[in-house]
Amino acid sequence: MVKILHFADAHIDMANYGRHDPVTGLPVRVLDFLKSLDQIVDTAVAEKVDMVLFCGDAYKDRTPAPTFQREWGRRIKRLSDAGIFTLLLVGNHDLSPSAGRAHALQEFETLAIPHTVVAARPALYRPADLEGLPLQVIALPWINRSGMVAALNLSTADPAEVYRQMEDRITGILQEWMAELDPAIPAVLAAHCSIQGAEYGQERMVMLGNYLVLPPGLVKDPRLDYTALGHIHKYQDLNQGAHPPVIYPGSIERVDFGEASQDKYFVIAQVERGRTRIDRRQLEGIRPFVDCRLVLTDSIDLTAQLLAALPPQAGLDGAVVRLIAEYPRAWEAQIDEAALREHTAAAFEFQLVRRPQVEARQRLPAGRAVSSYSHQELFEIYLRSALTEDTTSGELLEMAGKVINHIPENPE
Repeated sequence: MVKILHFADAHIDMANYGRHDPVTGLPVRVLDFLKSLDQIVDTAVAEKVDMVLFCGDAYKDRTPAPTFQREWGRRIKRLSDAGIFTLLLVGNHDLSPSAGRAHALQEFETLAIPHTVVAARPALYRPADLEGLPLQVIALPWINRSGMVAALNLSTADPAEVYRQMEDRITGILQEWMAELDPAIPAVLAAHCSIQGAEYGQERMVMLGNYLVLPPGLVKDPRLDYTALGHIHKYQDLNQGAHPPVIYPGSIERVDFGEASQDKYFVIAQVERGRTRIDRRQLEGIRPFVDCRLVLTDSIDLTAQLLAALPPQAGLDGAVVRLIAEYPRAWEAQIDEAALREHTAAAFEFQLVRRPQVEARQRLPAGRAVSSYSHQELFEIYLRSALTEDTTSGELLEMAGKVINHIPENPE
């Protein structure tokens, strides 16, 4: 049995909300991500796992600031100092789109950090490559589309056809490696990619055609004993109750409001040939995201309505809060933003997203000038554009008719 700690999508330099910590000088949101990363490293060291498997996206972009590289390096060095073998996959956020450029995890490869291997290209690792662990790992880092097109001399005229050929090529390579696996030793597929049928946040499904998406049958192959995935931020097991487990552990902190309802995890997998046990560990202290939305249809005390849409003040402590308000543009000045900010004073950050609505204009049929309509017809068109109730419209039209008919045709 091999005990593996699996996590992915650290994105430790996400600083899209909040302020800086006066002690460390780091953005407070970066400290949130580092706190989760520390929980993961602490667990690996305390429980003496055999291997840490990181499935890509250490940062939010390909050119992290040296300060963030330092913080990531400190955590990886702790694993190295503890003698824990660590395999780092390069994700799409770690990889430069330009051929020949260094990726964001390059220093761990260049400096040959003990007990640390960087998978920057597809590879099959055998026990000798894993410091003697009785394990085989097929590593599939993020596949750069431009690099694959150049390598395979593909035409870029039809993107869907390019991705189809890329999928065929990658599937062929993985099938060849699976055929070479030693059936007596546990086998793991580690990949940073999308799998058809997986779910993003807010139940958005991964579909074929827009980018490289691998078929689910490939990652559920019975020759595998565990499939460790990265790239999608929502925890899920794509082969629940069956062997092998196919796990996206998700991101280690909430990245944005699309993840507001998601808990965050890493995984301890005890991998054996033909049998793998999964222990999903929930990360503690994840910063809450509170996302509220209100469509205002009554102009009476708009601020009170907006306050009622927010949770009680006690539920906002330390949270990133967003309130989206939709209302007719004419009501704009009636919203007391200061009162809303006072209510959310305990929040880490509060965002009021104003969405004033402009009523759609009633367009006249093509080919007819305004002068060709009678006053009564123009008034009826106006009432339709104002969305007045039918009963009220009838009364107004009747009253308007009396007024219009009372006006002389040639008033002086």
